[in-house]
Amino acid sequence: MNTELKEAIELLEKEKGISRESLLDSIEQSLMTACKSHFGKNDNIIVKIDPETCEYSVTAEKEVVEDAAHIVDGTLQVTLEEARLTDPHVMAGDIITVDINSKAFGRIATMNAKNIILQRIREEERNAVFNQYNSKVKEVVSGVVQRMQGKSYCINLGKADALLNENEQVKSEHFQPTERVKVYVVDVKNSTKGPKILVSRTHPDLVRKLFEEEVSEVHDGTVEIKGISREPGSRTKMAVWSNNPDVDPVGACVGMNGSRVGAVVSELRGEKIDIIEWDENPAVLIENALSPAKVITVGADPDERSAKVIVPDYQLSLAIGKEGQNARLAARLTGYKIDIKSETQARESGDFDDLYLDDFDENGIYYEEGEEDYEYDESGLIPEEAAADMSGLQEDPE
Repeated sequence: MNTELKEAIELLEKEKGISRESLLDSIEQSLMTACKSHFGKNDNIIVKIDPETCEYSVTAEKEVVEDAAHIVDGTLQVTLEEARLTDPHVMAGDIITVDINSKAFGRIATMNAKNIILQRIREEERNAVFNQYNSKVKEVVSGVVQRMQGKSYCINLGKADALLNENEQVKSEHFQPTERVKVYVVDVKNSTKGPKILVSRTHPDLVRKLFEEEVSEVHDGTVEIKGISREPGSRTKMAVWSNNPDVDPVGACVGMNGSRVGAVVSELRGEKIDIIEWDENPAVLIENALSPAKVITVGADPDERSAKVIVPDYQLSLAIGKEGQNARLAARLTGYKIDIKSETQARESGDFDDLYLDDFDENGIYYEEGEEDYEYDESGLIPEEAAADMSGLQEDPE
């Protein structure tokens, strides 16, 4: 048993993640190259390596000729006299196997063999790292911030470094060296210098994967995340659905005292997250998506992918959100173009009467009444008492 070679192969297999078969193959190729460097050719060379004991042998097949005068190529032929030293029964014209002492190879042949083994080890190491991280594409991994490269961050993931480009960074986030951070693996590319790993902190699926880590119901499929719309660093809206009627999808994601959503918010450095319940009825979904704003009516046209929404006057600014963010995120989440009007605006334009009095169900347009606290008279108008109650409410600055 070749103990030294076996131990070296086992060490490389463990530390570098290189398979034994690849290492043995590289040794075989290096010996073949050494033979070619030493003899000028290796067409008749046979290298055998026992994968268990790591014992190896190098032999050459040669043709037996009568005497030295008949030898044309010494690497391919041997005299009958020399051949019978190995096998007394051999005859001229036979093919015999001759052992080759690899230790007798010259310095150049030995160096070439060594370089081939080292090159193969480096290639296999790169491939092992590439395969490891290529399997993590579209997953979240944890890494340590190493340094800045221009406007990009270099993040060490363990066996390889990842690049967090400027366009994948949240503008409000700034990292310090040795700081640990979770990133979403966007792509892994192989190169001669090793795998190039591209990661993101802005991808919507970063939020999805973080909830899969924190919420067991999401991880096992009991709760599904139907959609995510995100403005990185500011706000995210996420629609969830439960496959089990006994499980509240929103409550499962929020957790007791907000512990689960709080962990995700903490990882996202304070980014606000609105979790709403998904619904097949687009009107209900749109109403939920505009949360925390209250909605009076929603008229949704599935064919045009558009919706008209009426909200109480005091809820208009909340429904639209700061710089239109709430409405914008709701539109992305639902896939509908949403036109939001206050009750006063809707009455002046006639939209209120249309939405409230017409039967949109027959026309494929969904209707949802959200303000159950108000009673409407036959004309669809809010009684003066309710209007007076509304006038005393303050607008939410958010």
